[in-house]
Amino acid sequence: MARNPAPTPRGDLLIVDALAQFSFLIQGTLEGRASEHDLSMIQTRLLGVLRDRRPTMNQLAMLLGLDKSSVTGLVDRAERRGLVARVPSTTDGRAVLVTLTDAGRTSVAAVAAGFETDVAAILAALPTSDRRALSALVSRVLVAHATARGVDLFATSS
Repeated sequence: MARNPAPTPRGDLLIVDALAQFSFLIQGTLEGRASEHDLSMIQTRLLGVLRDRRPTMNQLAMLLGLDKSSVTGLVDRAERRGLVARVPSTTDGRAVLVTLTDAGRTSVAAVAAGFETDVAAILAALPTSDRRALSALVSRVLVAHATARGVDLFATSS
């Protein structure tokens, strides 16, 4: 497949290049904020998922796109650091739910606040209408992708 690396006449990057470079920028920014709090990216993802839900280990594996054994190790390490806790399910005696501890909630809130500031600075060059349009487009893509995998991005725990 031939690839034209040259920008379009308006100076836009090709969509694949633009998305890849934007992904690197965003991931690098989040990784920097996570490392300030001694968190890896996967730990940050774990804590982010747990902000508004209490999934079972199987659900957590699906949400993170990892196999169950990887999630078990991830949760074990986070639990040893006092960031998460396993709690018995009130509806299924065999199931265990994973939840944030106060320390985990504090850590994820600090990372999220710094990251929000960073993203706002990155997007500051765009007018408000473009930021809203970008948010709407990215949301549609992410919701469609999650729905195809059987994931409800808007599910919350009670």
